[in-house]
Amino acid sequence: MSIVVVTDSTSTVPAEVAEASGVHVVPLQVVIDDDVYDEGAEEVTPERLAAALKGKHAVSTSRPAPTVFAELYAKLAAEGATEIVSIHLSAEVSGTFESALVGSRQAPVPVTCVDTRQVGVATGYAVESALDVIARGGTSAEAAEAARARAAGATSLFYVNTLEYLRRGGRVGAAAAVFGGALAVKPLLGIVDGVISPQAKVRTAAKAIARLEALAVEAAGDGPVEVCVAHLAAEERAAALAARLTEVLGDQVVPACSGEVVRCVELGGVLGAHVGPGMLAICVAPVLGSH
Repeated sequence: MSIVVVTDSTSTVPAEVAEASGVHVVPLQVVIDDDVYDEGAEEVTPERLAAALKGKHAVSTSRPAPTVFAELYAKLAAEGATEIVSIHLSAEVSGTFESALVGSRQAPVPVTCVDTRQVGVATGYAVESALDVIARGGTSAEAAEAARARAAGATSLFYVNTLEYLRRGGRVGAAAAVFGGALAVKPLLGIVDGVISPQAKVRTAAKAIARLEALAVEAAGDGPVEVCVAHLAAEERAAALAARLTEVLGDQVVPACSGEVVRCVELGGVLGAHVGPGMLAICVAPVLGSH
C-alpha cells in the first residue's frame, strides 16, 4: 500500500517536511488587479502583497479548479499511489475542499478528502499528524481521522489591524455583526467550527496582542503542544510574540522541525489577502497520542 498525502498551499507545511514525506501541495491563486499568480510564486512576495493591499489595488484569491486535483490524483496513481489522503482548509472559507472532492470522483484510486475546518498552520499540523500515522503503517482512514482530530484540537487565534480586508473578501462572517462599523476597535478573531468568529474587542494594538498571547497560553493547557506564530508584514512583532510564548510555555512546547521552539512564519498570499498587513496569528495544537 502506498498512501500519498495532498494538501493546499494555505497549510504552510514546512518545505522540508513536504519534501521529506512526499506531500504534494496544490497552490491556490492570488489575483492582483488583472494578474493571476500561484501562491508561493516569486512575483507574490509578502512585501508586494502588503503594498498592493495598502495601495487599494484589487486583490482577490481563487481556489484550484476540480480538474487540477483530478489530474494530480491521476498522476500520483500512475506513479504508484494506491490511496490518497487530501487535506484542506475549511470549506466554510474556501471552495478548495469542494474542488478536491469533485476531483476525487474521477480518481483511479481511492481518495479520502479531509475538511480540517481550520486555516493556515492548523491545517499543516493536521497534515503532519496524518503523515505520522502513515509512517507507522496506518491506513488511509486512520490517517484521515488523525488529521481531523489534530485540527479539531487546535486553536487558531488572530489579530488584525482592521476588519476592512476581511470585509472586502466577504470572509468576516459573524464578526461583522459583533464589531459592526467600529473600525477603531482592534478585533481578536478565531476559527470556530470552520468559521471566523469574534473572540474579543480591544481598543489598542498593544492590549490586543497581550490578550492574544494570554488566550494562546490558556489554550495550551498543561500538556505538550506545538505552537506557531504567523504574520503579514509584522516581522518584529511576530518575533517578539514568539519569544514571549517560548519563555512562558517553555518545555511544554515540542520544537518544530526547524529547531525553533515556537515556529515563526510569514503568511502566504491567499490568507494574507484577506487579513491585511499587520496581522498576527497564533496556532496552538496539542500533541495527541497519534503524533
